[in-house]
Amino acid sequence: MAHELKIIAFPGAPNLPVFAALEHGHFAAEGLEVAFTATPSSTYQFEAFGAGQFDIAFTAFDNIVAYQEGQGAVALASPPDFRVIMGATQVELSAVVAPTIEHAADLRGKSLALDAVGTGFAFVLYAMLEELGLSMADYERVAVGATPDRWQSVKDGTHAGTITIEPFTSIARAAGFRVLRQSTETFPAYQGGIVAVRQGWAEQNADRVKAFIRGYLKGLDWTLAPENREQAAALLLAKMPEIKPGVVDKVLASVLSPRSGLTPRGEVLRDGMRTVLELRSRYGRPEKSLTDVDKYLALSFHQDAVA
Repeated sequence: MAHELKIIAFPGAPNLPVFAALEHGHFAAEGLEVAFTATPSSTYQFEAFGAGQFDIAFTAFDNIVAYQEGQGAVALASPPDFRVIMGATQVELSAVVAPTIEHAADLRGKSLALDAVGTGFAFVLYAMLEELGLSMADYERVAVGATPDRWQSVKDGTHAGTITIEPFTSIARAAGFRVLRQSTETFPAYQGGIVAVRQGWAEQNADRVKAFIRGYLKGLDWTLAPENREQAAALLLAKMPEIKPGVVDKVLASVLSPRSGLTPRGEVLRDGMRTVLELRSRYGRPEKSLTDVDKYLALSFHQDAVA
């Protein structure tokens, strides 16, 4: 009998290995019946994940740190015990702005759409704009939700800019919107996406967690194999119809890039995690000095799965 496993993730091209594992039966081969849900926002994701409505979360590493440190965007019903079991992607984040915005200075007095004002991707935007000469007091920060909603709010003129991941960066560029700066220009390494569990649940369901990891890694290997690129593009177009054929190559180039894309073998990037902790120490509230990466990790599941 197959064991049910419920995944919640942000919408985006980095979900391609999950799509591949589902499409090619890798989870089913591990005895899992996997249900995939795209979250509308980080607050919804963590309220639902913390309450046990989902078993596995594909999320930003910063979100795990935030909720473990009492800096999350919302108060959770029970004390969090979130842990990272695997890396997913570095993530290239882009400051996307309306066509009328030619320079960062043009954002003064305007509003920017964010998932939540105190999340890590927002911190990346703040840091990039500081490099371009803007302080956080120069613009209004508005919580809108996940990337599709943020991009739509900029597209329809409600906000002047936002932070995006693929495929929305390429979609925005193709529509004539500008990219002021990208995270890879500012940070040598950044751990963007990770795979997380609730530690108590994972310890009680260790075989299920390891089966999931094996299935995911098979989907990841397929995605990263150069000979599968054409099929990967077709799968991405099928699963994310908002991607148009004219931009799918650029989307895949970013997702498959060793500089900005998926993490081979599901490994974590400790240098990239330290960048996340530095940014949260700088912008997170209440203010804390965070340096210990290992307190957020539970990598034994991954180690056992690949042994």
